Amino acid sequence: MAPFASQVFGHPSGHHRQARAARQAVEDARDQVAELLGAAPGEVVFTSGGTEADNLAVLGVLGAAARRPGQETVVVSSAVEHAAVLEACRAAAARLPGVEHALVGVDTHGVLDLERLAEALDARVSLVTVMLANNEVGTVQPLSDVVALTRRLAPGAVVHTDAVQGAAWLDVALAARGVDLVSVSAHKLGGPKGAGALVVREGTQLEPLVVGGGQERERRAGTHDVAGAVGLATALASVAKDRDAEAVRVGALRDRLADGLLDAVPSATEAADRKSVVPGTCHLCFEGVDREELVVLLDEAGVCVSAGAACASGALEPSHVLAAMGVPARIARGSIRFSLGHTTSPADVERALAVVPEAVARLRG
Repeated sequence: MAPFASQVFGHPSGHHRQARAARQAVEDARDQVAELLGAAPGEVVFTSGGTEADNLAVLGVLGAAARRPGQETVVVSSAVEHAAVLEACRAAAARLPGVEHALVGVDTHGVLDLERLAEALDARVSLVTVMLANNEVGTVQPLSDVVALTRRLAPGAVVHTDAVQGAAWLDVALAARGVDLVSVSAHKLGGPKGAGALVVREGTQLEPLVVGGGQERERRAGTHDVAGAVGLATALASVAKDRDAEAVRVGALRDRLADGLLDAVPSATEAADRKSVVPGTCHLCFEGVDREELVVLLDEAGVCVSAGAACASGALEPSHVLAAMGVPARIARGSIRFSLGHTTSPADVERALAVVPEAVARLRG
């Protein structure tokens, strides 16, 4: 990224040599992202991250659908989507005429209820949005089944998936095959914050959220973040190269962490079925403690954890994900997410195993 943040500083939409070099970097990054996500280069729209990609997918599709006169429009989502999707669905229902939002529940492990999804699908549905992997508990959703049901019961609907949490661990090109819109974010892959992309399959009707210079085939105007696009492409390529080996290594560390804490801490529970969770997520509930206080104690001991979704940390509202899974409020109050990744070592896990039980015991006392 460094040359494009300093030396090659031309505007990619310009025509002089500095601009041409910047434009070539953007298009090379687009080619690389497209290949890794199973898309054509022209189907990749660079964004400022996963939130913008999700908003563009939801509001863009529903905005286009709402233009069709006299037609009722329904967006169907799972109850455990990221706030970027849920709030976009709610905003569309509040702002656009004739738009309704239907939520589909999940089981106790956070897996989408396919029978309830089938009940929600009909000719009125314009958009179905189901994430690839949950950002709090890590559960992987049955996307191929979602696509099959949608094509059969709501053939006019567009399917979107928020693949932000899953892209580090799953082959998105394979997992999201048949999906019309796919959101990714660089920072979940070791890339820069503030860079992401939305795959928009050819033929998908989408209204832009940002208008102006006509960039990204008039789907997202504005001067390109050249370094960000390069960073996203590089991070995706690095993850793809090491994905299988890292999934095995990190999964083993996650299992060591989860099993050790479940053994060491009385009344500790695991939020989801580990067999259906991405390797980098370990979500546990410690009954009898407040998650915000536990985060502070662990931070003081050098162990960084999250009280639910990172974008909601600091807020005291209960997790909508755990609520949808039927986790009682008294248990959800002590929920903590441990995130593991490329830099996680066995020593990190052993440190957590030494610190967490003591912190929980201190709070319970």
